[in-house]
Amino acid sequence: MKAFAALFAQLDESTKTSVKVAALAEYFRTAPDDDKLWTAALFTGRRPKRVITATKLRLWAAEVAGLPDWLFEESYSIAGDLAETIALVLPPPTQTSDHSLTQWIMRLRELGKQDEDQRKAGIIAAWNSLPHAERFLFTKLLTGGFRIGISAKLMTRALAQATGQPEPELTHKLMGNWTPDNVTWASLIEADDPTSDQSRPYPFYLAYQLEDFDSLGPPADWSAERKWDGIRGQFILRGGTHYLWSRGEELMTDRFPELAQLCDDLPDGTVIDGEVLAFANGAPLPFAALQKRIGRKTVPRKLLAEAPVILMAYDLLEHDGHDIRALPFAQRRQRLETVAQVSTRATLRLSPQVTFTTWDDLAAAREDSRDLGAEGLMLKRHDSPYLAGRKKGDWWKWKVDPLTIDAVMIYAQSGSGRRANLFTDYTFAVRDGDALVPFTKAYSGLTDAEFRQITAWVRKNTLQKFGPVRQVPPVHVFEIAFEGINHSTRHKSGVALRFPRMLRWRQDKPVAEANTLADLQEMLRLYG
Repeated sequence: MKAFAALFAQLDESTKTSVKVAALAEYFRTAPDDDKLWTAALFTGRRPKRVITATKLRLWAAEVAGLPDWLFEESYSIAGDLAETIALVLPPPTQTSDHSLTQWIMRLRELGKQDEDQRKAGIIAAWNSLPHAERFLFTKLLTGGFRIGISAKLMTRALAQATGQPEPELTHKLMGNWTPDNVTWASLIEADDPTSDQSRPYPFYLAYQLEDFDSLGPPADWSAERKWDGIRGQFILRGGTHYLWSRGEELMTDRFPELAQLCDDLPDGTVIDGEVLAFANGAPLPFAALQKRIGRKTVPRKLLAEAPVILMAYDLLEHDGHDIRALPFAQRRQRLETVAQVSTRATLRLSPQVTFTTWDDLAAAREDSRDLGAEGLMLKRHDSPYLAGRKKGDWWKWKVDPLTIDAVMIYAQSGSGRRANLFTDYTFAVRDGDALVPFTKAYSGLTDAEFRQITAWVRKNTLQKFGPVRQVPPVHVFEIAFEGINHSTRHKSGVALRFPRMLRWRQDKPVAEANTLADLQEMLRLYG
């Protein structure tokens, strides 16, 4: 654990990417294989399961520290992080430990199988054997909320430096359903065949938002298609078995059983990049229909009928068992069309291309997006390979402008992490006669200076406290942007917004000019 804590300190203390990559690379050169494997797992979101609730940890830490509960809670509200608070308030350790990162993770698993008294004793004993930095990391692992300011991309770059392997190859190796329980460092990183795991997806190619056409060159060099509003996924058929992966590397095969029928038509060794859409009567259903299925491991027959899904195919990544990502997009598209024509299944559709001659033509086509159930357009250069990650140059997304509504802030709550001392999470309402009807929450979109200004105002103008929530006078209007609106029986307003965020603080607008519930209902009628 000491080596991992030293690595964490180096990563935490520097803001320079080169320093972080160098520290990671050195760790991957020198650490034991099992620790390297767990480090790669932690940095790609494969965390151990939580073995104890945060409430219990707070009570036990306060007891060990000899603090009243209220003082521990005040300390927590200032520090903004539970593991950091515990590491700070506990007395210095009286024991020592030379356990490795892997050994501590195995110890966590043992604690998870014990009764509460044994678990408490084991956690307190661990705290008493670890200095501050290691105690902080151990508690992070305890909560199952381990996060660090290192992206998978940076980690992969460091792995490339440490192993001498190409970064794209390592990115591919780190995809899929692996955990430190079912692979070794040698089989995951050092093995030559990245497709030895039949289920392994390819890294997704992601696009930046298009700002202008100045750098794109002639329109004839580009293809365009709709950007559909569903779940980006890869459909994999290898070895007679199919797999469906989300962009977030979540295996979701069982959630969409309709797609299993594609195995009857598609050739083995096929990987399709596309969008899983709820689809009926020849058109996409609202995202809310698909959302009902996202969190389910099994889908009841009624929901299968209400929200049937299709795979809207964008790209072909593997054909007859061969990786074809290096081919130009135009060639991959031709092969995709051939594959799609082979299938007689309604669950596979080829994403239609948008024809255009000039950029003005394309701009006009973009305006139809919402009417077609799309978020906007995707632009792909004809000669572009299929790359990994978010790149600029060959692929662009051109989304329609968000929907907006002016709303009144009525509640505020403090944030977390570096924003723990600021009120950053707000509840908003629209006018309904003399009443205000809450309809959404938002916590992003403002500058730090604006958050500090609002925080100072909240502290001086709190009307009531409800735990961490402060009721405030309804005097501030904000422009709220969102991507979609749907009917909801869970909210008093009757609506739910998709991706709400604060576009700007309308200090120029009085509450009397904020939007009304009728305005919100009209938007639901038009866009829901």
